[in-house]
Amino acid sequence: MSSLPDFIIIGAMKSATSTLRDQLVQQPGIFMSDPKEPNFFSDEDQYCKGIDWYSGLFSNVPPESLLGEASTHYTKLPTYPQTITRLQEHLPQARFIYIMRHPIDRLISHYIHEWSMGVYRCSIEKAIAQYRELVTYGQYAFQLEPYFEAFGRGAVLPVFFDRLIDHSQVELERICKFIGHEGKPEWFEEQQPSNVSSQRIRHFPLYTMLIDSDIATWLRRKLIPQKLRDAVKTRLTMQQRPRLSEEVLLNLEELFDQDLLRVGGWLGVDLNCRNFKQVTAEKTPDWVFIDGK
Repeated sequence: MSSLPDFIIIGAMKSATSTLRDQLVQQPGIFMSDPKEPNFFSDEDQYCKGIDWYSGLFSNVPPESLLGEASTHYTKLPTYPQTITRLQEHLPQARFIYIMRHPIDRLISHYIHEWSMGVYRCSIEKAIAQYRELVTYGQYAFQLEPYFEAFGRGAVLPVFFDRLIDHSQVELERICKFIGHEGKPEWFEEQQPSNVSSQRIRHFPLYTMLIDSDIATWLRRKLIPQKLRDAVKTRLTMQQRPRLSEEVLLNLEELFDQDLLRVGGWLGVDLNCRNFKQVTAEKTPDWVFIDGK
């Protein structure tokens, strides 16, 4: 009998999804896939491997384990338009966890990530004009509505970045209850935050060979003076968090506020860029259901 996940962390990108995944995998009775982001239902090259390949990621696990994965590509419309249809076909009963971060903070972190990976080679403001996904991946209502239409609002748990960071244990208990985990989960404070883009060195051709290789690391330390190594690292590392001009910031706030108005309506709160962190950190958010929907 094939094994498929009971729940998926679907996003949003750069909103502590990796941190949550790393916490869940440490809880008894929860098994998370390896690789941690299969991107099976979104990426064509992954989906072509077939559902048996995907099911194999969840084989040989203890009986009665809750199975999960974390792929932020699943909330990256319009980049991956087939995701919802495929999830509906293969995982009609799945539960989804969606983490939302202040959309402008998320955008900046997204830019830093892509800059460090060598994808973006321009300033943040030029990137915003050139790469639509910097905005659309942070338009949470736009990303969530197809899930509501396909699975119902009750199949998606809203989680907010600031509350997850400030009230980690309480939120972990809430998340585990949502996915059907029995017992008392424990948030491990000593666990370091995962996937921190601002600490990365910018990637370049032969990066893996020259930087990630154990042999290269040993040779650098033996043959290259520390002062020269530090100078090179400084040139390859983003020294300051990118800043937005007032005009660009106001334009972004206007765009995101239109989207947050809908999210706030679903939650029964007034939500916008100016009050986002306060509102989402001070109480546990949940959807308002009308006529059971």
